[in-house]
Amino acid sequence: MAESVDLGSVQETLLVPLYGRAVDARRRSSVLSDARAAEMVDEIDHDFSTFSTPNTVGSVWRAAVFDGFVRDFLAEHPDGTVADLGCGLSTRFDRVDNGRVTWLDVDLEDSIALRRRFVDDGDRYTMRVGSIFDTDWYSAIDAGKPVLLLSEGVLLYFHADEVEEALRSIAAAFPGARFAFDTSGAAMVAGQDKTHADVPARFHWACDDPAELEKCGLRLLESYSFAKPPKGLVASWPLLHRAGIRLVGRMPVSKAYRFNLFECARR
Repeated sequence: MAESVDLGSVQETLLVPLYGRAVDARRRSSVLSDARAAEMVDEIDHDFSTFSTPNTVGSVWRAAVFDGFVRDFLAEHPDGTVADLGCGLSTRFDRVDNGRVTWLDVDLEDSIALRRRFVDDGDRYTMRVGSIFDTDWYSAIDAGKPVLLLSEGVLLYFHADEVEEALRSIAAAFPGARFAFDTSGAAMVAGQDKTHADVPARFHWACDDPAELEKCGLRLLESYSFAKPPKGLVASWPLLHRAGIRLVGRMPVSKAYRFNLFECARR
């Protein structure tokens, strides 16, 4: 029997990247080869056909960039901790697990309840109800160890004052930790009624220059876009995706959507 879905408007956006990864997994040549995502889509009672191809494909490309952030971190700190804040139905742990990482997935109650229908806690993997705007989950992480925090496709849906307050709090709580999240420029926020008409939630936070967030206690290490993805990442993709991201990268709005890696300021 298929699993029913009852989510808030922002949480419902978690279905878009899930479906994108599932479609990608079913292709002969895949970017992520995320077979678990395809299994989950088959088990969920939802009309996924309403999601637009540009958004689902873009979510696959974005996931590949964030996977790269994690793999680079684990190459340097194989016993480190990764926390995905607003994890949705991400299957990243399955894709990048090195057999040593400690992993924490955090999301709101309805998202975690849905997630627990498909995923179980383990020795190195834990789910926790919480929000990036709360502090309860801080205690679940040993800040004395190397830490990578992720927030993919989450902060855009909130207002600047909320986002900046959360960034300051996290930076103060985890000095020296890496923190990866995406930002959307004003052009993308202004045009979202055309580009994101398939979901009810709307972007509120516009950030044209990620370096400006250093005022929140962060240091910008890397910043990418579909126009300028991480070096070497796209080379391994199927031809259709390599051509697609080159085409999308020529569009001015693509330069406004960025994938950033920061370091929290050390005390």
